[in-house]
Order: sequence, then C-alpha cells, then structure tokens
Amino acid sequence: MRTFGKWLGRILLAFVLAALVVGVWKRDEIARLMAVNSLFAQDKIVFNFSHMDQAFLSTPVPRGDGPTTEFAYGPEFTPMPQVDDWIAERDVTALVVLKDGEIVYENYLLGTEPDDRRISWSVAKSYLSALVGVLLDEGKIASLDDQVTQYAPDLMGTAYEGATIRNVLNMASGVTFDEDYLDKNSDINRMGRVIALGGKLDEFTAALKDSFARPGDQWQYVSIDTHVIGMVIRGATGRTIPDLLSEKIITPMGLEFEPYYLTDGSGEAFVLGGLNLTTRDFARMGQMFLQDGMYNGTQIIPAEWVAASTAPTAPTQADAIGYGYQWWVPKGATKGEFMARGVYGQYIYINQTDGVVIATNAADRKFRNDGVSEQNVEIFRLISATLGGK
Repeated sequence: MRTFGKWLGRILLAFVLAALVVGVWKRDEIARLMAVNSLFAQDKIVFNFSHMDQAFLSTPVPRGDGPTTEFAYGPEFTPMPQVDDWIAERDVTALVVLKDGEIVYENYLLGTEPDDRRISWSVAKSYLSALVGVLLDEGKIASLDDQVTQYAPDLMGTAYEGATIRNVLNMASGVTFDEDYLDKNSDINRMGRVIALGGKLDEFTAALKDSFARPGDQWQYVSIDTHVIGMVIRGATGRTIPDLLSEKIITPMGLEFEPYYLTDGSGEAFVLGGLNLTTRDFARMGQMFLQDGMYNGTQIIPAEWVAASTAPTAPTQADAIGYGYQWWVPKGATKGEFMARGVYGQYIYINQTDGVVIATNAADRKFRNDGVSEQNVEIFRLISATLGGK
C-alpha cells in the first residue's frame, strides 16, 4: 500500500510539473486568450481599445522620417446640447472635427489621451480599400474583375473560388460567415480566438467552404472578405500589407504617430480590423478623401478611386444603407457624403459639400442596439450642417 501511494504521488507530481511546463510554454497564448475574453468588459474596454498592443501580437506601420503635416486651428465649434448628450450616451472617447482642413473641435474623454493609438476595428477596411486603388492604378492588380484565386491560389477549392476582387470589395462574395459578435461560437469570434492563440488567418479563411449565394448576387457584411483582399494584395505584390500601406499611404501623409497592426501567429496583419492610429490621424485620412485623394501636396490616392470606392455600388436593397468598396454610404446621402465605420463606435465621416470631416472613437457596448447607427449619422449630419453654413 505504501508503494502504491509512493507511485501515485510521483504520478501526480509528474502531472503537476507537466501542467507547469505547458503553462510556461503557452503563457503568451493563454494571456491573449484571456485578453480576448475580457476585451469588451465594462471596466476594461476603454483602456483596452487604446492599448491593444499590450494584449496581442502587433507590427508597426512605419510613418517614415518626414515631418508631421500639422493641422491649423479654425474658429472653435461649440457643440449643441444634442452632441454633448450623444457623447455621454455613446461612451465616446475621442472626437475630432475638421472644417476646411482645420481643427474646430477636439476632445478626449473617459481618461484617454490625444496620443493614444486607438483600435479602428472595421475602419481599417477603408484603409485597405485605398491601398487597392493605388495598386490598381500602378497595374499591380490588373482588374477588379479578376478572380481572387488568380492572386491567392490557396483559395482554390474554397467558398471563394469564383469570386472576383470586386465581389469581395463589395461584401458580395456570397460566403457563409457568421458575424454575430454576441455569439461566442460565431465565425467572427472563432476568428478572434485564432488570432489570440497564434493561429493563421490564411488557413482559417481557406477552411471556409460554404456559400449562401453566388458571388455578386447579394450583399451581406462578411468581414473575412477583407482578409481575402489582403491575400490578393500580398499575392499581387509579394509584399506585406504594413510595408505597402506605409510606403503608399502612411508615409506620404505625414502622420503624427506611427500606426500599428495587430497580427496573427504568422505575422500577417489583421487587415479587417487591427489597424491602430490616433484620432487626429484618422481625421487626416478623412481629409485626404474629402480632397479626392490629395494630401500633403501629393495625389496619394487616385481621385477616380476615391469616387468609385465611396459610391454605393454593392447590391443592397433600395431602402438600406449603401456600401461601396469597403466604404459606407448613409441612407439618403447627399453628394460626397460617405464614411468608414467600425464596431463599438469608430467612425470617419466625410461630407465634401460641407467641407467637414468627423473622426470619432468610442467604447460603446450598446452599438448594436436599434437606432444607434442612425443616431450616430444624425449627429454627424447635425454637426456638418451647422459648420457647412458658416
């Protein structure tokens, strides 16, 4: 009996030691998984959204060695009571408003700072779209009607076979992908765990086999379509997204702070939502698009692409919000009114007619509630119309 107890003790000790070894070996992955599970917790979300590189793998997007393109300050805009109420209700953490390229309002809230590099979520999609426009103009991508498998052959035999670049830009791939952020077993949340555990998003994407519609027939917001755009860009150029975005867009703009991307375990950028910048630098992107791709004295994005990508070309219903090439067009939009937007309240709103850009970040845990998106647009339009009349 004593011998049995001795062996049992040794076995238990071996299990404990093995668990400790695995815990040390996998501690980074475990820490990232825990970060995913608490990312949107009420007491952590504001801090997390400004410090994503403390919890996840990341890589810089070099801003270059050039000087910052400084903002001038115009006549100060005093928000009306509706705007103040909206700021509090939507847990806004930063708001920068430009009129004719000048800052007329700037505010940072809930303990955040001007130099916080904030998670963009799906605002990042619009940055990737801009890169497509540059590469198309340079001939690196021959046509939007090329099939994605021409540039990303790993997608042969997947749900993306037969889809064109235009289809994925329009979110009309027809690929089945559950985007429910509140369902822990949805595809979007499974993808989050892949990133947290150091998996490969290319492999995750290539495992998607089901479709609900033929490519081009139906619009449905499918975030993984944007990862496919990234695969196409990498296949067309043989370069990484951070490297290309830095050279073609970020460096010429003269940003204030160096952005960074979250990455998967293979080092590939999380292009569908992992770009982090300051709110002022989000505003610079909006101003560039307001100016038809011209910024810092340089035509950075072809004007033709600005117009094409921000037009509502996706096959949406007539009464629905419009969608272009990874840009949103509000219901009832006036000419030159469009926006980039991300979950939890990230926006770049552009109104070319009024000469207004609004960049805002938030930690709005109620962003999916009925009427919230419409309320956000109403506030942007109220600000824009007030400034546009001046």
